[in-house]
Amino acid sequence: MASIQILVGSVMGTAETVAEAVAAELRQLQHTVTVNFQADVSDILRDENEILLVCTSNTGSGDLPDNIQPLYLQLTRDFPRIAGRRYGVINLGDSSYTTFNEGGRALDEAFADLGARRIGEPLVLDACEGLDAEEESIDWIRDWAKQL
Repeated sequence: MASIQILVGSVMGTAETVAEAVAAELRQLQHTVTVNFQADVSDILRDENEILLVCTSNTGSGDLPDNIQPLYLQLTRDFPRIAGRRYGVINLGDSSYTTFNEGGRALDEAFADLGARRIGEPLVLDACEGLDAEEESIDWIRDWAKQL
């Protein structure tokens, strides 16, 4: 089974809750999972076979949360060697803002620009839809994990 590191960006705690629910489901599927709330480049470089899963919210202005912003800056300024690394994205936002989905999209683009290979399509969770973010993410992660 795969080793997966979940990189969490959260302001109000929803992304943390989703990340923990996804981690529990992946463990049920027999994967080894680490949840990282303060990731930096050294964390993503430690094991080239580890799959990365970004789980981040967006601020109202479309920015990344403070706890994942340093990773994004390192990716876009230091250009770490992650070509070929596999990753996925769970992006939580609120479509009532014009900047909906921008934070997760920025991280997705940063990984892709460095040659990382995304697994499946990103999961975009919209707070305006009123759906249960944990339930939606667990359904998505089951399909995502089949692609590993």
